[in-house]
Amino acid sequence: MGVPAFFRWLSRKYSTIVVHCTEERSKECNGVRIPVDTSKPNPNEVEFDNLYLDMNGIIHPCTHPEDKAAPKNEDEMMVAIFEYMDRLFNIVRPRRVLYMAIDGVAPRAKMNQQRSRRFRASKEGVELVEEKSRIREEILGKGAYIFRGFLTLPIGTEFMDNLAKCLRYYVADRLSNDPGWRNITVILSDASVPGEGEHKIMDYIRRQRAQPHHDPNTHHCLCGADADLIMLGLATHEPNFTIIREEFKPNQPRPCAMCGQKGHEIKDCQGVAREKQGEHDEFADTMPASEQEFIFIRLCVLREYLERELTMASLPFPFDFERTVDDWVFMCFFVGNDFLPHLPSLEIREGAIDRLVGIYKDVVHKTGGYITENGFVKLESVELIMQAIGVAEDNIFKKRKEDDVRWKLEAVAFSRELFLYNRSFSSFVKLRGGRFSIGSSDGQDGRGVKRKAEDSDSEPEPEDNVRLWEDGWKQRYYKTKFDVDATDDDFRKKVVKSYGCASWKWYFPFHYAPFASDFKDIKGMFTDFELGTKPFKPLEQLMGVFPAASGNFLPQTWRSLMSNPESSIIDFYPDDFAIDLNGKKYAWQGVALLPFVDERRLRAALAEVYPNLSPEENKRNSLGSDMLFVGKSHPCCDFIQELYRGESHEVCKMPAELCHGIQGISILLSYILEKVLKPGDWERGNRGRGNWRPQLGFNSNRQQVHLDQSAFRALGYTWCVPESNVATVLGALGVASGPKCLPQLSTRPQGLVVSYLAGSWHL
Repeated sequence: MGVPAFFRWLSRKYSTIVVHCTEERSKECNGVRIPVDTSKPNPNEVEFDNLYLDMNGIIHPCTHPEDKAAPKNEDEMMVAIFEYMDRLFNIVRPRRVLYMAIDGVAPRAKMNQQRSRRFRASKEGVELVEEKSRIREEILGKGAYIFRGFLTLPIGTEFMDNLAKCLRYYVADRLSNDPGWRNITVILSDASVPGEGEHKIMDYIRRQRAQPHHDPNTHHCLCGADADLIMLGLATHEPNFTIIREEFKPNQPRPCAMCGQKGHEIKDCQGVAREKQGEHDEFADTMPASEQEFIFIRLCVLREYLERELTMASLPFPFDFERTVDDWVFMCFFVGNDFLPHLPSLEIREGAIDRLVGIYKDVVHKTGGYITENGFVKLESVELIMQAIGVAEDNIFKKRKEDDVRWKLEAVAFSRELFLYNRSFSSFVKLRGGRFSIGSSDGQDGRGVKRKAEDSDSEPEPEDNVRLWEDGWKQRYYKTKFDVDATDDDFRKKVVKSYGCASWKWYFPFHYAPFASDFKDIKGMFTDFELGTKPFKPLEQLMGVFPAASGNFLPQTWRSLMSNPESSIIDFYPDDFAIDLNGKKYAWQGVALLPFVDERRLRAALAEVYPNLSPEENKRNSLGSDMLFVGKSHPCCDFIQELYRGESHEVCKMPAELCHGIQGISILLSYILEKVLKPGDWERGNRGRGNWRPQLGFNSNRQQVHLDQSAFRALGYTWCVPESNVATVLGALGVASGPKCLPQLSTRPQGLVVSYLAGSWHL
């Protein structure tokens, strides 16, 4: 899901981090399409080593497109996914690794968000069906017909299993036939591997950084639309990291949910057939759709911006930019993430990140240290930041209300001016004898007809009982949202203590976040972390996420637990539930008040139906590992073939020298990475090793240019002169030796230091 408004804020503040991709198109000659040769140099003048694909950001737009008709069947979906991946490979052209990651079983905290989204979609789907039925009756009552241009197919567990098979075929075909794929290593992490796609990718990068053969100049490119990928990319501390994503174009027309045609909404649908594309509608499926453009987000440029902004003067300790990056990423999690509701007083649109950075600099000076160190958080520093925000919370809420009122007044004034302009322009056209007018007018006097209430776009303002902009807001917030008194310090500490992601099974057991001012005495509060927790299995996650309306994706006996009134967990699947707008205007922005799933009760109920699973369902319900693919010309191909010839199922280490520095352990049909790099490990492990070299520019193959002695003197060259030759050197340089030189000579017994700066020598 990402962090709402984060990318918009970031791209506006640091605009040069975004560049448009150059894409080489395939050509057509005599009716034959000539594919692009991806083995040639990259037209973007950047050579990437590794390409990582967060596949869920590819699967969804290919199976449920918004700008064209949806695929008619599963085969068309697969072809659309393959074509999308070919476009990305053509743009990026990786030379070493292609890593494809599909979302697997998510942590429990993310499952709660998925559950809310699924139940909300189910509820909106029921409302949409009712609206469709009403409009369909109106259209048919007029003697019209409804023409439907597309159908949609839901994605279920069988679909994901088929997708993994199709991707394996796709990889094998490209490795055999595409010259650009010939020597790359392909890793597929399908839905059977636990973890979200972006987190599996980051885990792979961290593990590779821990290997002794890792090349620190590796240029990474990650494809994904979630804004949190930017923070995850910065957290790797890789100097060459780029994100590729589709360019967002707002206000694009969407097809009608009734007939599938563009140009109107469902409430205005008349059931009219679409225009024919050709005499016999033979071009209906061949009309070209505008392809989405791609952009690069250069994290190396963002790092330069952040270094300039986060640099602090007069620190009592040396400034460490990498530590400040960790702190910046940590603070950004307070304004939004996939696992926790953001604090009420922090909104990115209101400058929350800039506010946090300003407070952070003061805290660093006061505490004499950074917030994070080697993956651990200094809670006393976090408490100082939260308390500083808490002091300003009252003013933040009041300013938010003032801005909202001012925006509404400006919107009303603009609407009035637009209405007067349209009215005057319509009168002007009629005076000139024109046959058209702006707006609808049924009267002879040219005045527009007032719209009916049900046709109005304006919705009544939702009632806000908390009123954060008025005194007593904290008391009303806790009474309304938690049904407790704000003076109950023990309960507020309980909410604060729950505000932290700890393990696979952890989740935040409340629908609302605490205030920043509630983070008091938190040192020593977050100490209990349960180790060795395991993720859910795929079908277990579906039981914890899906509403009863989506039970067709589950086995019959499992499905009955969601709908049978006698089920022991029937309360997990309500048919209707409340949505708290929580100060927002639209339902999709609100909080779905769903009951939290009790893991122990869920597992106890599933234990009775587990024996009913078929062998195929048991296979889909098992957890898997990453799979590695190489072509016949790959240096590692012979090594892997020997493993299969020997039919050995023992663990075997991958030779890094044969696989672009990739190292891990391999088992037949699987690939498992070894050690995970922890903060500080790489720096300690590389001291004195000497295998690191700095890279100039973005191209790792660019030849370095060395300066001669004259160039060094022009830039500012420092020269240490032996004491025995000081007089001779000073005379040759024309520098007068005198009493002023004696203090330097006495304090530097090894010699005299002279520098050439701005065209003259200085002692």
